[in-house]
Amino acid sequence: MSARTTVKSIQDLMRQDVGVDGDAQRLSQLCWMFFLKIIDDQDQQLEVMQDGYRSPIPNKLQWRNWAADPEGITGEALMDFVNDELFPALKDLSARGASASRARVVRSLFEDAYNYMKSGHLMRQVVNKISGVDFNNLVERKHFGEVYEQLLNDLQNAGNAGEYYTPRAVTAFMVDRIDPTPGETLFDPACGTGGFLTCAIRHMRERYVKTVADEHALQSGLRAVEKKPLPHMLCVTNMKARGYNLDIKNPHSVAAEHGDPEQLLASLDAAEQQADALREQLKAILSEALLR
Repeated sequence: MSARTTVKSIQDLMRQDVGVDGDAQRLSQLCWMFFLKIIDDQDQQLEVMQDGYRSPIPNKLQWRNWAADPEGITGEALMDFVNDELFPALKDLSARGASASRARVVRSLFEDAYNYMKSGHLMRQVVNKISGVDFNNLVERKHFGEVYEQLLNDLQNAGNAGEYYTPRAVTAFMVDRIDPTPGETLFDPACGTGGFLTCAIRHMRERYVKTVADEHALQSGLRAVEKKPLPHMLCVTNMKARGYNLDIKNPHSVAAEHGDPEQLLASLDAAEQQADALREQLKAILSEALLR
C-alpha cells in the first residue's frame, strides 16, 4: 500500500471516531502516532549501528512493544494504556545520559500532544496501518515526506485558526537568495511546520554536502523555535519523517526546564521582530524583481 493510500485510509478511520473533530485534530492525532513509529524505527537502527545505544523511551512504551503486534491490545485496554500510561510517562520523560537530546525531543512533542480518539478498536486499526510503514526504508520515507507535506499544505490552505504559513514557492525563493552553506548558523525564530528549514536543508544537500563532515556541519548549524503547540508538533514530526535530526525548541517547555520564562519569551519576541523586519525586506526584493 502506498504512503498516500495509507494516510487516506487512516484519515477515513479517524472520521468515524466521535472524539476527532476536524482536519486540525486529525492531523494532530496523526502527528504523535507517526512520531512514535518514526522514532522507534530510528532507535532500532541505532541499536544495530551503535554499541550500547539505548532508546530514551522505556521498553513498555516503545512502539514495537505495544503497537507492532496486529493482534495486540485493543478496545478499552488500549485507550487506558494510551491515556493513563503512555502520555503521562512521555510528557514527563527524563532527559539524561547519551540519549538526552532525543528524550527532550520526545518530551517536547508530547507536552503539546493530546489523544483525541475515543474508540480503542478504531485506534487499533489506525495503529496497524501505521505499523506497515518502514521509516528506515529510504523510498518509503521519501514518499511519506511528500504526503506529509501535502497534508500540511492542505491545512495551511484552509486558513486554520486564521494563521498564515509561508507558501513553499516563497520559502524556496528565500533560500535561493540567502544561499546557506554548511557551517553557517541558520535560525528560524517562528518556523511553523518547517517549510523554510526543509527547503534550506534540501538546498545545502543538493549543492554543498559532499562528505559526512559537511552533513555534520549542516545539522549543527540549524536553529529553530516554534511557540504554538500544533505547528511545533507538526514541525518535529516533519523533520523526523525526513530523517533530519533537528531539535525544534518550544520556548514554553524550555522555559519551564530552565526556570526563566520571561527572559526566554522576551528574547523570542525580539527574534520575531527581527523576522518581521526581514519579511519587509523580502517584500521589497520581490516587488523590485517583479518590476524588472
